[in-house]
Amino acid sequence: MFRICLQGAYRDDNGKPVVLECVREAERRIAGNLNMEYLPMGGSVKMVEETLKLAYGENSELIKEKRIAAVQALSGTGACRLFADFQKRFCPDSQIYIPVPTWANHHNIWRDAQVPQKTYHYYHPESKGLDFAAMIDDIKNAPNGSFFLLHACAHNPTGVDPSEEQWREISHHIKAKGHFAFFDMAYQGFASGDPEKDAKAIRIFLEDGHHIGIAQSYAKNMGLYGQRVGCLSVLCEDEKQAVAVKSQLQQLARPMYSNPPVHGALIVSTILSDPDLKKQWLKEVKVMADRIIGMRTALRGNLEKLGSPLSWQHITNQIGMFCYSGLTPEQVDRLTNEFHIYMTRNGRISMAGVTTGNVEYLANAIHEVTK
Repeated sequence: MFRICLQGAYRDDNGKPVVLECVREAERRIAGNLNMEYLPMGGSVKMVEETLKLAYGENSELIKEKRIAAVQALSGTGACRLFADFQKRFCPDSQIYIPVPTWANHHNIWRDAQVPQKTYHYYHPESKGLDFAAMIDDIKNAPNGSFFLLHACAHNPTGVDPSEEQWREISHHIKAKGHFAFFDMAYQGFASGDPEKDAKAIRIFLEDGHHIGIAQSYAKNMGLYGQRVGCLSVLCEDEKQAVAVKSQLQQLARPMYSNPPVHGALIVSTILSDPDLKKQWLKEVKVMADRIIGMRTALRGNLEKLGSPLSWQHITNQIGMFCYSGLTPEQVDRLTNEFHIYMTRNGRISMAGVTTGNVEYLANAIHEVTK
């Protein structure tokens, strides 16, 4: 009997957790030079430097000009929380606009930082795509100088991303209103298989002269889920401002957790600072992304082969780990009770749980509950 769990972290085609070979090699190198000392409040300088290159570009002038305030964070969640507290302390009358839907923890993070929340249109249920016109209207109608939370790539939970042209228009309207864009980038490299392509939205905003904030995480793209390693960066006016902002971010971190953990940061910095290990990582992250893209194609193909009268084009139009299937809570309940298939009741499928061994069974079950 099949039992399929379509929630959680990346799995290989046998449904097993994956430790990347580049991570194993980094671990071997670290083992010979263990360091149990505290990191500074701002974390590993080397890890932060390498992480900024991924987001802002290998040869970014902004990095050379030292205009970026950045600290190591407790993965993407910690980076978002640190920024939310920074927003509350220094822009106490501001609010954050969050897309509908979004990763559920975003609401918890800004709520606990006591930042007022508003929402903006994002997902269009009928087309199972982007509600672009309504999103732009919400950006235009928000009070000048509002904060907007944006998913840099592989939107969670929908898998719906704006096109490059749409990102350019979003950037234009956010700048025209004087809004501040904060990017949560949890899936760089994991979406398309190309970290440069997945950073395109951020690069567009940089080209347009925005000051932005970015939360980065290595949970998905290096499989370092339990290491809780990430980075928060804020692009500033100049080096002097960047020094001041970093100082304040460290002051916020101090009563939260004092210092970030060292081991995950060592793994990341070892991989990204070594050309051969970085090349291996780029190859391995593409393998993970390509497997998920392949499972999207297979799931859609199996549903169409069954003669489903519904359109399943959105499965392959969406990108990243998650597919917003369009299944209703009642249909999800049937999948669980009748077919032992487990997913969140909003119909979000973790494509990492789909394998060549179960995709046909999954398609048959979905077909059965959507007849």
